[in-house]
Amino acid sequence: MTEPENRCRLVLIVPDEADSERQAGQLQQALSGGDVASVIVPQYELDDQAFQKRAEVLVEMAQNAGAAAIIAGDSRVAGRAKADGLHMSGSIEELGEAIEKFTPKMIVGAGGASERHTALEIGELRPDYIFFGRFDGDIKPEAHPKNVALAEWWASMIEIPCIVMGGNDAESVVAVAESGAEFVALRGAVFESADGPAAAVAKANAALDEKAPRFEG
Repeated sequence: MTEPENRCRLVLIVPDEADSERQAGQLQQALSGGDVASVIVPQYELDDQAFQKRAEVLVEMAQNAGAAAIIAGDSRVAGRAKADGLHMSGSIEELGEAIEKFTPKMIVGAGGASERHTALEIGELRPDYIFFGRFDGDIKPEAHPKNVALAEWWASMIEIPCIVMGGNDAESVVAVAESGAEFVALRGAVFESADGPAAAVAKANAALDEKAPRFEG
């Protein structure tokens, strides 16, 4: 097992999958592959009831593996599923309300920061993390250069941790780590890997162990 506390760590984005058992099986495999800091569970096109049902299974699975389980968007589902956190990507007002209502009981993170001005507005609300990129933004092997540049700018001056969406290749974690980001998110690179989710997580962690800069202190 790696000792990743002093370097960039992995965040998994659960993929859109019609078959709930297959989705759970994929996540279970991924979590067996090595260190995962947290798992973000998006709702995709599921209705609230179906999402609730899936969230309960996936949240417990993540927590049993020592990862924080974060529900994207629905605070009621997050509460009922006993998730560790809530990912908000709506308006600044909605984010502010969620932070006021759920912090420090829950992690409240923020997406939707596509440029510096918005990122600074989000930062003023002091979320637990800021997310650069989109969950489905892993369309190329490497992370989007704009998100890596935002992370580099952010990490150099702001203490709130950032997560950057990686590419669809596990090796994309290295460029993200070099930006100073605390976390790199993977979706396709893990769940669509020809070698399987466990091997992809192991590969990403090995790359971070070898090449990620270490944080001071």
